[in-house]
Parts: sequence; structure tokens; C-alpha cells
Amino acid sequence: MSSPSKRREMDLMKLMMTDYKVETINDGMQEFYVEFHGPKESPYQGGVWRIRVELPDAYPYKSPSIGFVNKIYHPNVDEMSGSVCLDVINQTWSPMFDLVNVFEVFLPQLLLYPNPSDPLNGEAAALMMRDRSAYEQRVKEYCEKYAKPEDAGVAGEEKSSDEELTEDEYASSDDEVAGKVDP
Repeated sequence: MSSPSKRREMDLMKLMMTDYKVETINDGMQEFYVEFHGPKESPYQGGVWRIRVELPDAYPYKSPSIGFVNKIYHPNVDEMSGSVCLDVINQTWSPMFDLVNVFEVFLPQLLLYPNPSDPLNGEAAALMMRDRSAYEQRVKEYCEKYAKPEDAGVAGEEKSSDEELTEDEYASSDDEVAGKVDP
């Protein structure tokens, strides 16, 4: 690869060609959202998260910034900011890795094997170490409350301005906005 920008472009295209839904921000290739599903046979199964990804100028030599947009209960994810504490992404990143690795290996591994000894969410870490079944129940509650497809922007999205309206939608939207005509 001759330049980081070409590598960014190639990795993003490779990710878009997988089953992940990718939504770019401001039509750029450095910031985007990815729809991520919780791994099967885990308390996160059935959960859908919107992950914000920012690629630094030095990508792939510097790791991407990854954060959960909708809430997740996990020892290694900050509950308020969604920041991820993931050793592979933050410290041991290598240019050999790409974005597909992040979503097919690193994030599923993080959810399957939390590390309560290096927490960003101390409450989740303490509960996990004290009572694993109560921790898993709390994870499931968060999934039901915050990680449904509509919470990740998957279902019920509003139409963008370049999508066409049906005749009924077009006619009804004019009436609703304008209101009644004065006689």
C-alpha cells in the first residue's frame, strides 16, 4: 500500500462489502458508524449497537477510535461515553489488522471475554466478579432497553431528502405542514 489514505479507503470498502451496515459521516472516509450485533451464545445476543469509528490520519499505523453510541453494560466500555478499553485496539494495534478484524474478531472477543481487572465501568466489573448470573441478567436488561435494532438506527429510519415520497405521503405532508387555508 502506498499511502495511509489508500489503505483507509481499501479497508472501509472491504468492511462495506461484508454484512455490516456502514454509514459514513459527512461523506468522508475517516468517520463512520457501523451496525454491530452481539455475539451468539452470549448475554449480548440479540443486541444491536451503533459503533462510531474514527480513523486517524496515520491509520493503519495508528489504531482506530471505537465507541458504542447506544448504551452497553460491560466492564471494559465506559457507560457514559461508550469508549472501549480494548488492549488490541488501544495498545497492540498493528498495520496488519484491518476494520473487518475489529468487527469480526476484536469486538466479539471483548463481549465474550470481558476483563474486569481493567475496567472502564467499575460497577459492571464488580458485579461480574461478585455475581456472574446477576451481571449477565443486567447485560440482558441493557440489551432489551438500549440495544434494540431501532436504538442502533436500523429500523424506522427517517427518509433522507433524496428519497422520493409516495403520492400519498407527498400530499399528506403538504396539508400537515401548511394547515388549513383561511377563507
